[in-house]
Amino acid sequence: MSDGSRYYLTTAIAYANNKPGLHTLYEVVGADVIARWHRMKGDDTRFLTGTDEHSINIAQSAVDEGRSAREFVDEKVAYFRTAEDALAIAPDRFIRTTDPDHIRAAQEMVRRAHANGDIYLGTYEGWYCPNEGFRNPTDVQETARGTICPNHPEVPLQWLTERNWFFRLSAYQERLERHFAEHPDFVQPDYRRNEMLGFIRGGLEDFSISRERTPGGWGIPFPISEDGASALLEDGTWDPEAGVIYVWYDALINYITGAGFPDDPEAFARWWPADLHVIGKDIARFHTIFWPAMLWSAGLDAPRHVWVHGWLLAAGGERMSKSRGNFLDPNDFVTAFGQDGARYVVLREVPFDRDAEVSWDSFVRRYNADLANDFGNLLNRTVSMTNRYLGGERPAPRAGGDSPLGEGWSDTLRLYQDRLEGCLLHDALAELWEFVGGANKVVDAEQPWALAKAWKAGDEAAGERLRGVLGDLLEACRLVGLAVAPYMPSVTPRVHAQLGFAYGYGSDGNGGPAILEDLAWGARAAEPGRVSAPEPLFPRLDVEESGKDDGPGKP
Repeated sequence: MSDGSRYYLTTAIAYANNKPGLHTLYEVVGADVIARWHRMKGDDTRFLTGTDEHSINIAQSAVDEGRSAREFVDEKVAYFRTAEDALAIAPDRFIRTTDPDHIRAAQEMVRRAHANGDIYLGTYEGWYCPNEGFRNPTDVQETARGTICPNHPEVPLQWLTERNWFFRLSAYQERLERHFAEHPDFVQPDYRRNEMLGFIRGGLEDFSISRERTPGGWGIPFPISEDGASALLEDGTWDPEAGVIYVWYDALINYITGAGFPDDPEAFARWWPADLHVIGKDIARFHTIFWPAMLWSAGLDAPRHVWVHGWLLAAGGERMSKSRGNFLDPNDFVTAFGQDGARYVVLREVPFDRDAEVSWDSFVRRYNADLANDFGNLLNRTVSMTNRYLGGERPAPRAGGDSPLGEGWSDTLRLYQDRLEGCLLHDALAELWEFVGGANKVVDAEQPWALAKAWKAGDEAAGERLRGVLGDLLEACRLVGLAVAPYMPSVTPRVHAQLGFAYGYGSDGNGGPAILEDLAWGARAAEPGRVSAPEPLFPRLDVEESGKDDGPGKP
């Protein structure tokens, strides 16, 4: 997906209306892995994430609590920043839709759409979801407790009649169909692409891009008056009669704000179009249909790729949410699994291309099996045997053709890279851990302890084979430890330290050598060195203890 010089990726921005759950930050962890991989490859990488702060639900919650909307969102954004820090999320920018440059970007997009004849005044009557906007009759559900939005069932719907500005989405139907046909990988996975294409072919309706009124006037001022003139008053304030920009129109624009639009044309020319938007399935229409049309209306390019992931589901397949109390707290999760362990298990246990039902116990089992048992045990016993049998001197691996592990590594690396760059983050880890399993089988088959005993008894051939086997196992640990760095960034330096290698990358993955060169089998074979004392990296977890007796964080 990269052009070899720069790579720009984004996540959806999250509503700053509560503390985040792990299900909210799941896509941000995944996108952070992709960003780190591209940085380590040597791509000039820009990674954007942040918060969406202008929903009516937020404004009303602030009113209900007797404080300003700004004070309310500042508190919630701090929760997101704390949780993302705990999970080692390293964006190049954390954007807020209350940022001044984003306000300018959103207003400029409205002006361009107006100048292009793509917005007009009309009246809307129907159900309004404070978290998602106006809903078509086919987009709501009738239940025993009333009409609900299926994506936000806990948020009461409002029946509204308003005079709004509308965007002519219907004018872009043919262009969207053509774009999907000419760019078959624009939306992935394929079944998500087919869903969106089916929606387009069903006929597109124009959508509202403004609100007449919000609690406290919360939102970005709509920059155009009803007569088409600027809504900027002589005193430098915005005419409240013009209303505010609809929250979804405002929110999508963050992606170009983060690339420099409209303030820095040089930066924008470099970073746009985005290489990848990572989003959840409930907002696919906005990103794959509304957003390209908005960009084309403004004379801008559509993003290159949109990846649509599924949801973390609680027991019984129920969607996780704060209101249901079935969510996982990210801070508790990191406390239990460690920063790197938390990142690993959520991306290994939850496929990045579909929904998955998860539990605290399933995460613990994954952690113990993959990290404590498989990789942790491989590293620990390899370093221990090198210290015991070779006095800590690190032997070089055998040539790839002379080593079963060396022979298999090139295929593992190729598949790992393909899966990771194809956003199948769970499958990438599966490829890597299949190699870890092969390395553990080498230990059992070669029995270095038996070779050491024979060598001590005078069998020089056994000693040579011992050095070769341990050299291969040390190299396997180096390669796996380095390859998994985007997933477990703070573990990799500790792996390298145990193996006696320097680690040259920064905390965000920048600054080191091109990772693919360093991931070649035997790439650092010529470097003499010594291993250190073994240090267990993944202490085994007890299911009951880590679950905290069904306390906070356990679904």
